[in-house]
Amino acid sequence: MSVMSASANPPSASGTFRIFLCGDVMTGRGIDQILPHPCDPTLHEPYVLDARRYVQLAEEVHGMIHWPVDESYIWGDALEVCDRMGPDFRIVNLETAITTSDRYWPGKAIHYRMSPRNVGCLTAARIDCCALANNHLLDWGSEGMLETLETLRRFGIKAAGAGRDRSEAESPATLELPGNGRVLVFSFGTPTSGIPLEWAATDDRPGVHLLPDLSATTARAVSQLVARHRCGGDIVVASIHWGGNWGYTIPGSQRQFARRLVDEAGVAVVHGHSSHHVQGIEVYRDRLILYGCGDFLTDYEGIRGHEDFRPDLALMYFADIETSWPGRLVRLQMAPLQSYRFRLRRATNDDTLEISNTLNREGLSFGTRVRLDSHGMLELQWGRAAPEQA
Repeated sequence: MSVMSASANPPSASGTFRIFLCGDVMTGRGIDQILPHPCDPTLHEPYVLDARRYVQLAEEVHGMIHWPVDESYIWGDALEVCDRMGPDFRIVNLETAITTSDRYWPGKAIHYRMSPRNVGCLTAARIDCCALANNHLLDWGSEGMLETLETLRRFGIKAAGAGRDRSEAESPATLELPGNGRVLVFSFGTPTSGIPLEWAATDDRPGVHLLPDLSATTARAVSQLVARHRCGGDIVVASIHWGGNWGYTIPGSQRQFARRLVDEAGVAVVHGHSSHHVQGIEVYRDRLILYGCGDFLTDYEGIRGHEDFRPDLALMYFADIETSWPGRLVRLQMAPLQSYRFRLRRATNDDTLEISNTLNREGLSFGTRVRLDSHGMLELQWGRAAPEQA
């Protein structure tokens, strides 16, 4: 039985706003197939040649998925939680091309795409902004990437981290705060997440905003980029696709880079993703650093391996950010969910405890921990100075 109650936490107080963040939203392949208007299921993977096989794998583990499903199905209980929490903005890492292109990227093992006719699965969740600088956006070439940008634009969803040239790929998505002010969302990718170097946008080539490394020099370049776009009072979110898929160790380069973004670029929230499971959370100088948000929507059910990491468990992150002291974290609440039949459902008591224990164990080096409230939400606690990482 789930511990999450239907009773609401109050929305953000005056002088703050609330954003919803999550990890990888991968609506291609098997998920695309169960939606009303799927792409051609043909795949070019070493072992699976038909995207419907991923549906079969999930059904073999958890039972029948009565597809086609409606466009809101995949979000499941996450929609009720999001509506109850009332975020001002909903920001996700969209790790899927929205395209019918058949020009897949040669030599790449995995290719994700969702039909543009299924984009209603994003509007059903009222997504405001998609970070796109990741290792699946160009799975179907620049043609697929450009169709993704056009589809999101047509449906009123902001995008960051990809473009027709370097300038567009580096530009932030701009979200208008109620009343006054803006949230600028920058999206960055790194080679450590598996993004091919050829995907980097240039002055005359479309692509993603790919950082060459996580050095002090790159941090300064990002700081200069932010300064060119930022106006007084703007809140900056840096969404970064970095690191490998498995493991809890946060490389020193990531921690140093995240802190430099806070110190030098004035970033309020570092929204990290790529790991298939949640990683530790840091609050540095009252700014939120999510090193790895984990998977959120995927077609991985039934795929064996790495079960100990519990990639089926997902978190919804709701961060209250102060505007009068721009960017200060006031509160972070998290809703634990589980992927089941390609749909998110409330986590059980035992699974909530497991993800809580994981966050507490991994938060030790950052001086953070979580507590479970009476509504089944996890709330971050911090305050003491985090010890330096060896």
